[in-house]
Amino acid sequence: MKILLSWLSDYIQIDHSADQIADILSDIGFPCEGMEHLDGDAVIDLEVTSNRGDCLSYIGLARELAAVTGKQLKIPEVKLPESEKSVSDLADVEILDPDLCCRYTARVIEGVKVGPSPDWLKNRLEAVGMRSVNNIVDATNYALMETGQPPHAFDYQKINDHKIIVRKARPGERIVSIDGSKCDLDPNMLIIADTKGPVAIAGVMGGLETEVNDNTTAVLLEDAYFEPISVRTTSRKLALPSESSFRFERIVDAENIDWASKRTAQLITQVAGGKVAKGVVDIYPEKPKQKKATLRLSRLNKLLGIEVPQDETTKILSGLAFQPEQKGDSVTCTVPSWRSDIYREVDLIEEVARIHGYNKLPTEKKIKIEVLPVDARQKLTNSIGTFLNGCGFYEAVTVSFVDDSIAELFTDTDTKKLLAVKDVSRKNANILRQTLLGSLLGVLKANLNAGNSPCRMFEIADTFMPPKDSDLPIEETKLTLVCDSDLRDLRGVIEALINSIDKNAQVTFTPADLIWAQTGAQIQVNGKVIGTAGIVSQKVKEKFDFDNLSPVVAELDFQSLSSLQSGPVKVKPIPKFPAIERDLSIIVEENVPWIDITESVNKKAPAELENIQFVGIYRGKGIPAGKKSLTLSIRFRDEDGTLTHETVDAFQEKIVKTLTKSLNAELRTV
Repeated sequence: MKILLSWLSDYIQIDHSADQIADILSDIGFPCEGMEHLDGDAVIDLEVTSNRGDCLSYIGLARELAAVTGKQLKIPEVKLPESEKSVSDLADVEILDPDLCCRYTARVIEGVKVGPSPDWLKNRLEAVGMRSVNNIVDATNYALMETGQPPHAFDYQKINDHKIIVRKARPGERIVSIDGSKCDLDPNMLIIADTKGPVAIAGVMGGLETEVNDNTTAVLLEDAYFEPISVRTTSRKLALPSESSFRFERIVDAENIDWASKRTAQLITQVAGGKVAKGVVDIYPEKPKQKKATLRLSRLNKLLGIEVPQDETTKILSGLAFQPEQKGDSVTCTVPSWRSDIYREVDLIEEVARIHGYNKLPTEKKIKIEVLPVDARQKLTNSIGTFLNGCGFYEAVTVSFVDDSIAELFTDTDTKKLLAVKDVSRKNANILRQTLLGSLLGVLKANLNAGNSPCRMFEIADTFMPPKDSDLPIEETKLTLVCDSDLRDLRGVIEALINSIDKNAQVTFTPADLIWAQTGAQIQVNGKVIGTAGIVSQKVKEKFDFDNLSPVVAELDFQSLSSLQSGPVKVKPIPKFPAIERDLSIIVEENVPWIDITESVNKKAPAELENIQFVGIYRGKGIPAGKKSLTLSIRFRDEDGTLTHETVDAFQEKIVKTLTKSLNAELRTV
């Protein structure tokens, strides 16, 4: 934001040099990026943060200086030369998308004469880097710089039926902007139209066909509020930046629009003549409530570490037009309409601190930094991360929000009842996630699209469950894993991970119906359910466009993992005698789970049975429909001597009989 010092003096008495003004503004949060000294004047280039759209104007910066210096803010007095005609007889406005345009005003100025701008107007605009076009366009640019509210002047006679319609573009509509750009509009873009078609891109740029030119004798003056995200999205998609879009993107003052429109009309008649029709077409569907915020004086002093006198605090807040009302320790402020960045107590504390002076905050010559030992949570997090890295998993960090279509895949609750933010800056993906699965599957898809396969990802992060006995959500930390391999691999990783935390833990997977899985299981540790795992369902695959892949996922409760404690480790001597392994292929019903097979084997197993290992599954030729062939490897060992094959044959025969009796299994022979 470039400001001409002599121009700034129209709104506040300047008793300081340009360098001093730059220093003052830098101290209160507007760093000086550069300065150009002119003949008896200066142009100061300031950096204005994106949350201070009110200071992209001379009046806004003068208001800040007034709060610091105690000088009086001078707002221009507005008087309009009015005609006998009523604007309601000359123009009409209709807003079809009030969510994207909450207010639109229109004035009509007749009898204008387009020509060159007077030197004072032309010189001021050119000093801050704006090109002079003609007196009417220059007057609107002057008003933009002065008020921060971008106006636009249409040639009144070129507006079909003299009616303005604020709506989204229709498929196939096009417009040529005033800079000659040919813009293909899409249905997500907000436009200004008449009864025939588009005449401007809302908040971005006007159309060439309705621009003011040398033949213009009447002007329809627009001043409006356009939704910031809509303007930014449209401007970037069309590669069409402008001074107007820069300000609309940073939020303009909707309450100040009518005054800004009057001021612009005054400037136009001052340099181009003409008279303003009586009244204004002002469409304001839903006026927002004025915000209030409360500041505790005790909290102010505690947070800043210094004692700011109560009178000083009240004076600063009054100077910033917050209308403070003190009751005991609390100061309640009415937030001005132009301060869209103020919501809460800490915002008010920041205002007091910057005007009071950051240089008054205490500092010490020596700063003591206490290094704390790694707590148990951090230690476990690092341990899990290191282990999973060794298993080929990479850590992901994703945002805590998902959109409706993702959230509904993993819950049977109506997404409208899920926790969500109402912030206007987040129109999509505003649901606080109850699971990390959707986020990580999105990461998996992005990696697969980039050719990163095989791909294994994990994340440790919070999920947010609906509150039960309070207004706050229940935060639960989860460890979630996704990969493009099979469920057996993932199961092995999980079992090894849990055993790395507690070597004596008994990990079991039991079948479970999960809303997001075609095959699901509960993960139990020592009989307690700590998570779920499974192969994602067809619906989930279609959502993420997994064509030839069925990702496997698991989610574990981090608190349950942290509660595991490894007891004494049981150490066995190296076996003295060899083991004998036998592979069994049995045919069982399709719905028989692996856990039933292991339990059946263990039920009648001899003491010499050392291990049961899953080998594989076969379905196909020779296997009846509805059944599967499952191969398992069983290992026997006698600690007191060498086993004979005859002895193992007897063990095997007994196990086969048990499987046949309990699971109706039959031994498969080739």
